[in-house]
Amino acid sequence: MFPIIPANTATASFPENDEGIFAGGFKSGGASTNETNLVSNAGVVASDGAGIGAGRRGPGGCEYGGDKGIIGFGEPGYLNSTQLVSNTGVVSSNQAASTGTARTDPSGVEYGGDKGIFGFGYDGDPFYTAVSNLISNTGVVASDAAAVGTPKSGLAGCEYGGDKGIFSFGSGGPGVPQNTSNLVSNTGVIASDQAALTGTQRHDTFGCSYGGDKGIVGFGNALSGDSPTAVSNLVSNTGVVSTDVAAVGTARRALAGCEYGGDKGIFGFGKLNPGFLAISNLVSNTGVVATDTVGVGTARAYLTACSFN
Repeated sequence: MFPIIPANTATASFPENDEGIFAGGFKSGGASTNETNLVSNAGVVASDGAGIGAGRRGPGGCEYGGDKGIIGFGEPGYLNSTQLVSNTGVVSSNQAASTGTARTDPSGVEYGGDKGIFGFGYDGDPFYTAVSNLISNTGVVASDAAAVGTPKSGLAGCEYGGDKGIFSFGSGGPGVPQNTSNLVSNTGVIASDQAALTGTQRHDTFGCSYGGDKGIVGFGNALSGDSPTAVSNLVSNTGVVSTDVAAVGTARRALAGCEYGGDKGIFGFGKLNPGFLAISNLVSNTGVVATDTVGVGTARAYLTACSFN
């Protein structure tokens, strides 16, 4: 006989987000870099791997297709090209320029289980934008969707609720860190600004999911100058952002983060005046940030990360 499964019974399963990749960035000497570093399903960061073309400073990244990733936008010169990440962590050469607004420092999140979205960023004219671009489950980037919410860059994006996303924090101008957030539905619709968050206003922060249906935003810069922090904010499975969790690890800005091991996360790299860092911090499946892990790979900042496999 077949087993009887009660209605509305869910089985915990994390088929995605088993491994991750850190990509691109900006390193000592002022050059955009193309280094990549794979993250194993145990959270171990590998040494530098194959590059991503000519290098990107301030790209966005997210998952798509259930087991692949995409890296897009950034600079030099405000880019709108993208690069796909296979389910084995291999980064493709540039795709043809997307139809979206060329910009740097956007954020990306997965939605609907197999699609993604890039949102917000800095485009030089009119400087900050709130446009977004949907990513199909085959990695095709759509033209701009109308701007929603406060224009900003250097914000965090992460998934929550299993099939939805959230954009939060960021910079709305020099010396104007934000504590706004915008929910992304499971059909890729961005909502207007929610009530102000209670966490530390900051930019150059990053987010990732954990626990299968929750998220975390960590680190960042609290002022226009160099005022890095190591606080974090948990995102519930209904998209509610918590107040600050006490700082753990080295305070820094312009880092990146992604999922690994199906239900855990990792933050890595970043900038701390006057230098660049290669350290990382693991995030448990209950959202607890660990102390620093010794750095591996090229120290850099303004990079991105996404999971795959």
